[in-house]
Amino acid sequence: MTSSPRPTILLLSGANLAILGEREPEIYGTTTLAEIVERSRVRASAHDLDVEHLQSNHDGDLVDAILHARGRVDAIIVNPGAFTHYAWSIHDALASFEGPVIEVHLSNPNAREPWRHTSVVSPVATGTIAGLGAAGYELAVDAIAELLDR
Repeated sequence: MTSSPRPTILLLSGANLAILGEREPEIYGTTTLAEIVERSRVRASAHDLDVEHLQSNHDGDLVDAILHARGRVDAIIVNPGAFTHYAWSIHDALASFEGPVIEVHLSNPNAREPWRHTSVVSPVATGTIAGLGAAGYELAVDAIAELLDR
């Protein structure tokens, strides 16, 4: 799928994730987004995979990235942030992607406010990892490596 010599994962980070480490550390932890991306790249490299990353507070940017990823990257890991609960445009874009999609959440949305219990992304994701903090991203990379190896 990808033009890179190694399979590529597109890592997408939604609204407010640029301030990880500062924003509500009691919920989201103290690890920054830059640290999460670097840890994901290191883990991906161990599986002979590459990682591209995009963070945006605008759902249209994420939709554009997903549509541009079609036929170009091999898998997507996405933490949509608050877009998880209402961004049907992200749902529709992900539904058009043919590779594995792993939804990641630092906290466990089902253990939080009721409005966080619904994900419009989950129905089009291959799997969801939630509540494991920054480690969830590394587990998502491992899952992608396994799925691509099948």
